Amino acid sequence: MPHLAINDLHCAYGDVKVLNGVSLDADRGEVLSLIGPSGSGKSTLLRALIGLSPPAAGAVSVGGAPVDYRDRKSLRALRERMAIVFQQYNLFQNMTVMGNVTVAPLKIQKRPREEVEREAAALLDKVGMGAKRDAYPDALSGGQQQRVAIARALALKPEILLLDEVTSALDPERVGEVLEVIRNLVEEKITMLIVSHEMSFVREVSTKVAMLDGGKVVEVGSPERIFTDPAEARTRSFVNSILRH
Repeated sequence: MPHLAINDLHCAYGDVKVLNGVSLDADRGEVLSLIGPSGSGKSTLLRALIGLSPPAAGAVSVGGAPVDYRDRKSLRALRERMAIVFQQYNLFQNMTVMGNVTVAPLKIQKRPREEVEREAAALLDKVGMGAKRDAYPDALSGGQQQRVAIARALALKPEILLLDEVTSALDPERVGEVLEVIRNLVEEKITMLIVSHEMSFVREVSTKVAMLDGGKVVEVGSPERIFTDPAEARTRSFVNSILRH
C-alpha cells in the first residue's frame, strides 16, 4: 500500500483548470520529485494535497486512510501527518527563530512546552541554526530563514513533507546550504514530494520523478530513465531544454 496515493485529482482556480486528472503515488520513505514547465500544476498539486487549494474531484489517501477535504476533522488529521515548506519562508517577523519553530506544536498540537522546546533545539541544530535560536528573521539571510522554515515544518513531526521550490527565492550562494539540509532528510527516510528546478539535485536525491505538463502527468520513472532515456517526447523536450542551460 502506498504511503501517499493520489487518484484522478482535479483542481481549478475559478474557470481555469490547473490539475486535470493527476494520479501518482509514493511509498514510505520515497522522494518523489515533480518537474515540468511553469504553469504545469506542480505547486498547485502540493497546495491541493495540504488542503490550501482543495481538489474539485479525485481522491487522496495517506497510509490507506482517505482524506475528505470538505471535513475539518479530516483536514486537521491530514495536517498532523503532512507539512509543507514554501518558496517564501513566511516566518513570523515578531517571533524569534525558536518562537517560529515552537508556535505550532504549542498552539495547535497542545504539546508540553519543555518537550517542544527540547525537540525544537535539536531540530535547529540539525539544520545548522542552533546558534541563531534567539535571532529574529530580519537578522537572517534567505538561506538561514529557509532552514528555519524547514525546521518549523519538521517540528510538527510530519510523515510526509512537501517542498515547493524552496531554493528559488535564494541567492545562488545560499542554495547549497538548503539543499544539504534536504539531503540529510532523505537519509532519514521521510516521504517527500519535491518541486524544484534544480535538476542535478532532483536527479541526485529522488527515488522517482514525475513529469507534469498541462495539469497532467506525462510520465513517471526513475531519475536515471527520466533524465537519460525518457519515453515521452514532451519529457525529452523539457529535459533537453533544461539541461542546455
